Amino acid sequence: MGLLLLDRAQLEIKSEGDTLALYEAGERRGTVPLKLIDRCVIQGGQTRLDSGVLMKLADAGATTVLMSPRYPRRIAIVLGDQHNDAAVRLAQAMRVMDVAWCQNWALGVVRAKLARQQRALRTLQDQRPDARKPLFDALQTVTAISANLNAYTSADSNATEAYPTFTPTLESLRGHEGAAARAYFAGLAGVMPPALHFTGRNRRPPRDPVNACLSLGYTLLHAQAVQACGIVGLDPLLGFYHRPAFGRESLASDLIEALRPAVDLWVWELVRSRTLTEDHFTTSPDQAACLLGKAGRSIYYASWNDHCKPWQRWLRAQAQALARNLRGTGAHWMAHGPAKGEDVWD
Repeated sequence: MGLLLLDRAQLEIKSEGDTLALYEAGERRGTVPLKLIDRCVIQGGQTRLDSGVLMKLADAGATTVLMSPRYPRRIAIVLGDQHNDAAVRLAQAMRVMDVAWCQNWALGVVRAKLARQQRALRTLQDQRPDARKPLFDALQTVTAISANLNAYTSADSNATEAYPTFTPTLESLRGHEGAAARAYFAGLAGVMPPALHFTGRNRRPPRDPVNACLSLGYTLLHAQAVQACGIVGLDPLLGFYHRPAFGRESLASDLIEALRPAVDLWVWELVRSRTLTEDHFTTSPDQAACLLGKAGRSIYYASWNDHCKPWQRWLRAQAQALARNLRGTGAHWMAHGPAKGEDVWD
C-alpha cells in the first residue's frame, strides 16, 4: 500500500494487534496491516484516533502527516523510530557553519534543479509542439543560467575537505534560481489548460487549481524528505542551502529541490488528461484560496501513491550518501561508551 489516506467524516481508527481497524459511523469497514503502511496522511480534523494508534504507526516505522483541512499545508508530522548515530548530526552541525562547504552543496542543489527543469521543458516540447514559443523561451533562459553556473569549478559534493576554487554566494545562487524559476513557470503557463487560470507560481495560499496541486505535492515530497533524513540520522532542521530557521526542516527543503520539476510534470499530466478538472476545486469563502475538494483529494492521493515511489527512493539514496559523508567526520567527536562510573542517563 505505502500510503494510507484518512479523509472521511465520522472515521475512527483503532489499533487491533498488527492492524489498524477502520470504523465509519460506528460500523467496521475493514482493517489495514501495519506492515503495509509507509506513510499515513490524515486530512482535516474529522478522523478520530487515540495515542495508541500513533504509537503503533511510529513503532512500525511509518510517518504520520496531519494536513490542514483547507489548505495544502502540513500541520504536524509524527516520525517513526529514528536513527541514533549522533556522529552524523555532530558533523552536520559543523558543516552548517562551514561557509565554503555550504556554498559547494548549494551550487550542486541549484545545478541539479535547473537540469531537471530543462528536462521537463524538453519533455513538454515533445508533448506540446503547439506551445513551442513559451517553452522555447523558457528553455533558452534556464539553459543560459545553467551554463553560467556550470562555469564554476566545483568539487565532488561527497568529498570531505576539497572545495571548489570559487563558488557563488548563497544569495547569488538564490538569485539565479529565482530567475530560472520565473522563466520556467512562464513556460509551464503556456501548456496548462486555460480553464485553470495558471499564470505562474503563487502560494500561501495558492490561488488557482494548478498551484493548489503543486503546493500539496511539494508538501508531501517535503514530508518524505523529513522521513528520509530521520532514517539515516540526519537532522532535517539543519540545511546548507536553505539555512536553519525556526520551525523549518531546511535540509528536507534542500533535498527536494531537484525533484520539484518531476512533481510539476506529474501535475501537468493530471490536468492535461483531465484526471483532475476545474470541477474538483472550490474557492475559499474569502476568495483568497483555491481548494481541492474531497473527490479531487481521493484522486490526487491515489495517483501520488502510484508515482511517488521513485522520488522516495531517490530521497533516501541522497540522504544515505550525505550521512555516509558526514559520519566519518563526526565520529572523531564521539565518546566511545560512558566513562567509568558515569550514568548514561545523566
